Amino acid sequence: MTAAGRGVLVTGASGGLGRALAVAFAAQGDRVAVHYGSREEGARETLGLLAGDGHTLVGGDLSDPAGAARVADLADEGLGGVDVLVNNAAVNDAHPPLSTPYEEFAARWQRHVAVNLTAPALLAHRIAGRMVERGVRGRVVNVGSRGAFRGEPDYPAYGASKAGLHALGQSLAVALGPHGIAVASVAPGFIATDRVAHRLAGAEGAAIRAQSPFGRVATVEEVAAAVLWLASDGAEWASGAVLDLNGASYLRT
Repeated sequence: MTAAGRGVLVTGASGGLGRALAVAFAAQGDRVAVHYGSREEGARETLGLLAGDGHTLVGGDLSDPAGAARVADLADEGLGGVDVLVNNAAVNDAHPPLSTPYEEFAARWQRHVAVNLTAPALLAHRIAGRMVERGVRGRVVNVGSRGAFRGEPDYPAYGASKAGLHALGQSLAVALGPHGIAVASVAPGFIATDRVAHRLAGAEGAAIRAQSPFGRVATVEEVAAAVLWLASDGAEWASGAVLDLNGASYLRT
């Protein structure tokens, strides 16, 4: 059982899974820093949905190292210390290698790596250091992807950056474990959110749902529940794990 009242930074919380994560943490009594990159209005909507008080809004561009540092500092100040870091923010723009112009391909690759991989590393570096200073047995949970294992031909930088994120989490688990900080990742498959609702319509939607023997895709609440468990006191021994959440749509060995 996790004691209520922790400070939790959720990146990319303007909607979708990030919003569900913020709502779930707040519902169990935690104080949440709701991060946004450019969608401030959505982040404010998320903030308005949170139970309890002590929550804060944090804006910042995670593709820039200075922006990542600012996000960590503002969350730390607004919450009076971050006890749980949830690296949820990500970009996922199509860039098939044989049909994307070189300049566009390079730019998208760099942005995917900056937001999906480098920013989580920088946030963990800044926040974990402060956890150690405060003597907190903190948690870091990374939101990875099934795409890290199965390949993403139209989104190669997304798949590669998520594979890197899983590896980062395992390295951090070993580095931070001696200080009582547990680090783990979730690897969801397709999640139903407003952002991808158009893909769940018609023939494409039917094909996506058919990937799972359950004939559906995940809800944001299901993924949020797994993240909450990995962030709990009882999940310390799961440090270093990458938890598949794809409804048996992709099985790895």
